[in-house]
Amino acid sequence: MSRPLLFLDVDGPLNPYAAQPERRPDGYTTLRVPRDDGAPARGDEPSLRRRPLRVWLNPEHGRALLRLGYELCWATTWMADANRWIAPVLGLPELPFVDFGEALFRERPDGVHWKTAPLVEYATGRPFAWVDDEQSAADKAYVTAHHPARTLLHHVNPRIGLRNADFRALAAFARYAATSSPLTGVVA
Repeated sequence: MSRPLLFLDVDGPLNPYAAQPERRPDGYTTLRVPRDDGAPARGDEPSLRRRPLRVWLNPEHGRALLRLGYELCWATTWMADANRWIAPVLGLPELPFVDFGEALFRERPDGVHWKTAPLVEYATGRPFAWVDDEQSAADKAYVTAHHPARTLLHHVNPRIGLRNADFRALAAFARYAATSSPLTGVVA
């Protein structure tokens, strides 16, 4: 049996963007990502470029993620840019990513997050864990109804990012998914 997938969101789990802006969390490094879209910061004056995006990353997270027993996959609005900006800081190899295409930021009337259906489709029946800060009960219900394998939708507080307890929960699910029969079920 192949390893379960681990869908990784960047902003929230890896980049605790909601932490106090004046205080970088211990163990994190600051990355400044230029906003190369050329959009002005305000008005239409071209000389006022948007400030770089501040991203906090903990380089230890890469090693911890690689030890978990998953096939890692980006599940983030960064998509391919996660390999350019995030992976090198974390010491991760280039990872596959979910291309959200037209689903990107498209609100659904049923309250299911716009990432959920593309993740289920990408998994093609394989067990998976999804680490994000924007999941809800609607997402769990959708996954239960549309995915035939074991899943873990793991919420991470965007003020603190991934912690040791999160890594323990992910490791436990990877072991569980590898040894369990492929019955449907979302682990909260």
